[in-house]
Formats: sequence, C-alpha cells, structure tokens
Amino acid sequence: MIPRDVEPRLLRGFVAVAEELHFTRAAARLYVAQQALSRDIRRLEQTLGAALFVRTTRAVELSADGERLLPLARRVLAAHEELAAAFTAPRALLVDLNTDGPCTPRTVLERARELAPDCELMARFESGLTYAAAEVVAGRLDVSFGYAEGLDPALRARLAVAPVRYEPLAVLLPEDHPLAALESVPLDALAGETVYAGAGNPRTVEWTGLARELFAGRGIEVAPPAPVAIGKEEFLRVMAKTRNPVLVAVGFLDMPQCVKRPLTDPVPLSPLSMVWRRGFTHPGLDALRAAAAGLAADGGWLVPPPGSRLPKGLTPGPGGG
Repeated sequence: MIPRDVEPRLLRGFVAVAEELHFTRAAARLYVAQQALSRDIRRLEQTLGAALFVRTTRAVELSADGERLLPLARRVLAAHEELAAAFTAPRALLVDLNTDGPCTPRTVLERARELAPDCELMARFESGLTYAAAEVVAGRLDVSFGYAEGLDPALRARLAVAPVRYEPLAVLLPEDHPLAALESVPLDALAGETVYAGAGNPRTVEWTGLARELFAGRGIEVAPPAPVAIGKEEFLRVMAKTRNPVLVAVGFLDMPQCVKRPLTDPVPLSPLSMVWRRGFTHPGLDALRAAAAGLAADGGWLVPPPGSRLPKGLTPGPGGG
C-alpha cells in the first residue's frame, strides 16, 4: 500500500537525522527531545514499511531505503515550505554581520533594505563565521558573512556561498608601537611580532587559519589562545596588556589609542562571502544577493588590486554555490 499522508514533521525529523547521522544532534537542531525524535523515526519507518537507518552502538547510517527517501523528503519539505510561504507574510530574516560597526556586510544589508523596504532584515552580531555558519545550518540564523573557504568542508557543503568582496587586510597597533609611524606596514615588517588572530576562539577558526597561512615562513607568530574580549573596553584593556598587533580587515572599526595600518608587499586579501542554507528561499535573501552583486560590480569588489595576494588555492572569479 502506498502511503499518502506522511506528516511533514516526520520527514523533517528524518532529514535532520540523515544529515547529522546522530540522533542527539538532530534532536537539538529541531528543539525536540531525543526520545520524541526516535518515536517519529520509528513511526515513519512503520508507515513506509522500510528501515531507514542502520544503527550500531557507534554510528547511525542511512539504509538503502533511507538513501532513496532523502532526496524525495527534501523535495516534499521544500514544496511544503513554498506552500506555506505563499499564504503567509515572510518572517524577519536574521542576518549576521559579524561585528556591530562599519563593515562590508553592513553596507550590503543597508542596500538590501533599500531594495526590499517591505522585508524585515534584522542584524545579528555573532563574531565569527565558524560559529555563525553552524547556526545558519541549524536554522537559528539565515545569512552570515566571512571567509567561507576556511570552514570545515562538511559544514561548507551544507551552505550556499556567494563571493562578495576581496577585502584587503590591515594590522591594528597600539598608537605608540614602532610600526605605528608608518602609513602602511609591509608584511615582512611584522617578522618577530606575535599577532592576535583569534587563536583559541571556537567561533573564529576560519580567521585563525587564514592568519596562519598568511604568516607561514615569515617569522610572524600567531598569538596564543587568550580569553575572548567582549566589548570595546575589554578589547582595549587586553591589547594594552599584551601589546600584540591584531590582524583585521581594512574596514575594521577605529579604536581609541590604536592605529590601523594597511598591510602591503603583497597586499593580503581576505575573500569575504555571503552564506545561507542550501535550498533556503526568502525575498530578503534575494535582496541581499542583489545588493551584494550590485555593490561588487559598482565598486570592483571582486577585482584583486595589483600587488595583492589571495589565500592558496583561490583564484579570482565569481564562484558561488
């Protein structure tokens, strides 16, 4: 007998377990108890007359029937969401800007608000793409920005990615630091320095990885893990104590008692991308994508300047995902 009335909730639970391959993580992602999720999976298996997972004491894997169901379930859920969206006003779109200050993501958000004035685009400040991307996949955020190529491949595979800008990097220095007298700082002038790049912060693993690649072979050390400073006052206090330069993008907000100097010879670039869940649709997302594309075209954001350097393995191009 062909089942005709499978509840979307059961399919949603199945897809979460199929993607996580872990009942506890899938239950947390859906905000349900693990026991309730297990009951839903058993009910779906009984409805379909098929075992969807192979369970052992160490792992959960999709069965052959589970593999066959997964793309069908995703299509059904997408159609269900499309149907619901057609008769309800779109909810607010949660957009992580990484930092509460002037930055490229804020510029994109403000342009998107102009393009879609009827959409509610709400800013969030999660301070690190590694953390924010996991929140996007879990559905607790909708969009974020950052160095997507530095994410764990398994996490990145679940995201759509659109390049936004090749951002030149800079170094933030105490105003009395010897390099502060320069208008720009050659990268090799940081030899012998210990530079803070978020090491030990689980939210910013991608940024620390970018710094390690940039500094490799140049005699520049990444500062060891330290308690994460929250807020401008704490940031300045820790910086005054350690006196470590800080790796930032050139658009990073200005800080009291500090100077920001662009890095040169070569000009290191951080590829900033916008990320969202694969298959996710929302008019606000359409506006963000249009805003980013328009600003990039008008400002040459995706044209590397002469004498610049992209991370290894990256070549200029539109990319996308």
